[in-house]
Amino acid sequence: MLGSAMIASAEFPRVHSPRVRKAAIALVFALATLLAPSAGAELGAQTGNAARVVSPLPDASQGTSPYAPLIPGMAPVPFTVGERLEYDLKFSFKSVGTGVMEVKEIVDVRGRPTWHTVFTIKGGIPFFRVDDSMESWFDVFTLNSMRFHQRVSEGNYKRTRLYELFPERAVFRENDKPEEESVYNPLDDGSFLYFVRTIPLEVGKTYEVPRYFNPKANPVRIRVLRKETISVPAGQFTTVVLQPQFQSRGIFSEDGKAEVWITDDPYRMMVQMKSSLKVGSINLYLRRYVRPPAGGTGAFSVKR
Repeated sequence: MLGSAMIASAEFPRVHSPRVRKAAIALVFALATLLAPSAGAELGAQTGNAARVVSPLPDASQGTSPYAPLIPGMAPVPFTVGERLEYDLKFSFKSVGTGVMEVKEIVDVRGRPTWHTVFTIKGGIPFFRVDDSMESWFDVFTLNSMRFHQRVSEGNYKRTRLYELFPERAVFRENDKPEEESVYNPLDDGSFLYFVRTIPLEVGKTYEVPRYFNPKANPVRIRVLRKETISVPAGQFTTVVLQPQFQSRGIFSEDGKAEVWITDDPYRMMVQMKSSLKVGSINLYLRRYVRPPAGGTGAFSVKR
């Protein structure tokens, strides 16, 4: 995961004024948390002190999907191969870049068919450029994460993390380091963004998701705040507003003020994200989307 440790090690040109330097640090910190902490294993939806069990994962016998299954028995999900969501990225009121979330394909990972998704953020301010990406591979039947690649290029700071996850043994390996303890139904930073689209989201509930692949960061909490109709460059949408809370610092920390808007329809697309920082805000607005028509399968082939 990224966060304050990454900020401490990032290098910023000394020619920057204190104001520009502050803006650059705030921007990179905010973007880092966009492509960082996520979550999940069993779900418990809570209202006050009362909790009810929510199905931890969809399977072939429960849930619905606007798409025909690409593989018999796969978990019903509100996305398919070919979905592409494009965003405008703003730092306070200034446009600073773009973001893209895309379902690329289904590929074979160690004998299991997996969704391959990519999330990229590109942009920045003068003298400080950002080009971050994270790729996730998660099982089409269980939604368990199998592989996660995170590439960070923010100013002079560059880093690549390559994770291999082994759900059957509840361990993960980062780059060439020794294996570490994980959870049996792991989700990485990218796959969590798709997993949350599959669960019921009732206004007033808080969902605890202790499935983040590094157990030190569990549980992640998803507060469902309200329903709201909003307009973004891609159009007008009826949405459900969420407040993710991670066990880490940043815009999605327990003390953070970030909110996420996802469509209140069978597709559950993220159409807006807003956060509040001491020196401004970092926001995403859906600009354009491409998705296969309901009932279709999208382009599909299992690659090995």
